[in-house]
Amino acid sequence: MKLLMHICCGPCSCYPLKKLRADGIEPVGYFFNPNIHPYHEWDLRLKTAKQFAEKMKMELVTDDRFMLRDFLRRALAAEGEAAAPVAGTQEEALRFMEAYRAQKNRRCRMCYAWRLEQAARYAAENGFSAFTSTLFYSIYQQHDVMREIAERFADVFGVALYYEDFRSGWQEGIDLSIELGLYRQGYCGCVFSEEERYSRVVQKAVKKANRAQKAARLGL
Repeated sequence: MKLLMHICCGPCSCYPLKKLRADGIEPVGYFFNPNIHPYHEWDLRLKTAKQFAEKMKMELVTDDRFMLRDFLRRALAAEGEAAAPVAGTQEEALRFMEAYRAQKNRRCRMCYAWRLEQAARYAAENGFSAFTSTLFYSIYQQHDVMREIAERFADVFGVALYYEDFRSGWQEGIDLSIELGLYRQGYCGCVFSEEERYSRVVQKAVKKANRAQKAARLGL
């Protein structure tokens, strides 16, 4: 099987590559991640992917375009009206959480679709019989949504999806990435996930909304 493996980063590639090789499959890596920002972070992850490929002797194809403006146009169109990170009353907090999660889900779905579509297209245009992605390794992503999207683009481009749930190797992958000395990022990749990870304002609003949800469930 000639398999193209879309890789989102070096650390997330550790376990999938090990598992595929154990199964007798030698994938070609494909780095296409226009979601990663700012530039320094994108450049660091690209260099880490190349470092990983070199250490593991894996062939790697990279798309070296930094696509901040394209990503923002797509992301903002997908999310719709922004949810303001302010939660006053319990009712306002619940409304915020509902809107916040909905816009995040729409934005993430767009991001999955863009990367998986490009992986399927590249695989079809370059003689690969199948494609997969290290996105299926992450315990933080919407796994079923990604699989549905990948299957759809497999049909569109006439190339097979090699599906495997790599999440069972989550800790093993972490251990391998540490052994290899790879840079490990602190957030998913886009500026929105960076905000969720580090913004005290957003974190405070989310915590307040979560407390409001708990109180509502308990009838308080």
